[in-house]
Amino acid sequence: MIISKKNRRAIYENLFKEGVLVAKKDYNAPRHEELEVPNLEVIKAMQSLTSKGLVKTQFSWQYYYYVLTPEGVDYLRAWLHLPDEIVPTTHKRAARPPRPAVVRQGGEGGAYRPPRGGDRDDYRRKEGGAPNEFRPQFADAGRGARE
Repeated sequence: MIISKKNRRAIYENLFKEGVLVAKKDYNAPRHEELEVPNLEVIKAMQSLTSKGLVKTQFSWQYYYYVLTPEGVDYLRAWLHLPDEIVPTTHKRAARPPRPAVVRQGGEGGAYRPPRGGDRDDYRRKEGGAPNEFRPQFADAGRGARE
């Protein structure tokens, strides 16, 4: 299929910027959901990149999911004439917030145990229970009563 250079550039720029592209399997759609390009042209351009091994394709629930491979990043960087510092969004590392410090109890090297207390310990420490002479009887329980 012949795709105009303007449309191909719009498709490739979006793919390189995000690192992924999603297209609904609707060949008659007048335009793609995100781009001002016919949906068929997006699907065919991605099909071409997939056959070259520059994009991986996953199809699920009537949507095509395209993911840029490392070779695809190099190819599009050369095609779009971009410097090496620019990378797709999916290739950037997310800044993680610092983890809170773990408070340990029990001195040095001791394993962390959450503080105990409340009703649970009070219940376990209660004296008493059933009297020693208590013998429960289970009549007619089990497989059936004996006569």
